[in-house]
Amino acid sequence: MRTDLSALKFNQLSVVALTALALLVRQPWLSGLLGAAMLIGAVWPQRSPMKAAYRTLAPLLGLRPDVVDESPEAHHFAQGVGGVFLLASALAVFGGLTGLGIVLGFLVIGLALLNLTARICVGCLMYFQYRMLRYRLTARS
Repeated sequence: MRTDLSALKFNQLSVVALTALALLVRQPWLSGLLGAAMLIGAVWPQRSPMKAAYRTLAPLLGLRPDVVDESPEAHHFAQGVGGVFLLASALAVFGGLTGLGIVLGFLVIGLALLNLTARICVGCLMYFQYRMLRYRLTARS
């Protein structure tokens, strides 16, 4: 399987920018919309709104594909986790728990920046731990 690292970077930058904008202008619906788009991309990668945005904007921004032989499964899992956290952030704000919503939003920003700058994908690490645990549990049976 193959993964486009340029698309991953575009997604991370988009998540950082849109989440920061949502927090700055206090529009939790934007976090919710982004979270939903991320979840769609995690569950149905072929229908990802983020992928569609990348395909549309990449030529305009001068981005070129950087495709590597790497399974995208861990990245899809990480995207799903980020989407859940952004939806939880929006729901928290709508439910009157503004502080929690802000913390969750900043957590997503921080983890996306960590991946973008240091290439440490915490969601991917979670995915690999899940796979290892699943392997150990099935190996005992």
